[in-house]
Amino acid sequence: MTGFSVTGLGATGLGATGFGTTVLGLRTSLAERETEALELMDDPACDEVLLARTYAQFRVVNALVAGWRTIYRRRIRPLLSADRTTSLLDVGSGGGDVPRALARWAGRDGLRLEVTAVDPDPRAHAFATDPARATPRDGRDRVRFRRATSTELVAAGERFDVVTSNHVLHHLDPPALATLLADSARLARVLVVHDDIARSRFAYAAYGLATSPWSGRSFVHHDGLLSIRRSYRRAELVAAVPPSWRVVPMLPSRLLLLHEPPSSGEGTSGA
Repeated sequence: MTGFSVTGLGATGLGATGFGTTVLGLRTSLAERETEALELMDDPACDEVLLARTYAQFRVVNALVAGWRTIYRRRIRPLLSADRTTSLLDVGSGGGDVPRALARWAGRDGLRLEVTAVDPDPRAHAFATDPARATPRDGRDRVRFRRATSTELVAAGERFDVVTSNHVLHHLDPPALATLLADSARLARVLVVHDDIARSRFAYAAYGLATSPWSGRSFVHHDGLLSIRRSYRRAELVAAVPPSWRVVPMLPSRLLLLHEPPSSGEGTSGA
């Protein structure tokens, strides 16, 4: 961990100057991506209570800033049908709030969407599948959670109509990013949507202020700020991906990485 500490931060103000941003009295440069520091929740030995709180709070954070309701309405719902089942794979699903939300929205719209969510981390899989955390109509009964990687699904010959991910891209080094994109293109019949943060002073300052009450109570504050520092700007992501992928900005401070595989005549799955 570099740059700042989770604990002991006094609320001494927030501002943005030059190429750096000051959050709670600590000034951080955002001119270049942070590629070395690791998020606290990625430590296998991290505190399990704080990790569980973090997964639970992701539902709130993603609902407020990740834009999946808009993505569903504009890019996924037009592909769905009340008569034909469409399959969707969410990669790196974490606590499972995003795939559950997609399944829930489709169900409310009377559309047939079959959702599979995969994450290789046993802690994430355990949280997502814990029956004690189920709430009425949260959508988990519409999602199949599996502990797996995208590469394992490719090796098994699996295909899905739509492939999605949330906040995965900024975690990956260049070889891992290339692998994810290649896997996504092979797994998807119709559309790939990778949703991530756009690194900006606004995102860093606003997120830092909004999540400061959670500092030290979960990993959401510290790891979220680090995620912003690790995230791409649009030009950086364009340079990092093949030309067949499109990078589309979205508010607030989001980047969508989109890919439409060449039509193979397969159409969507299901009867």
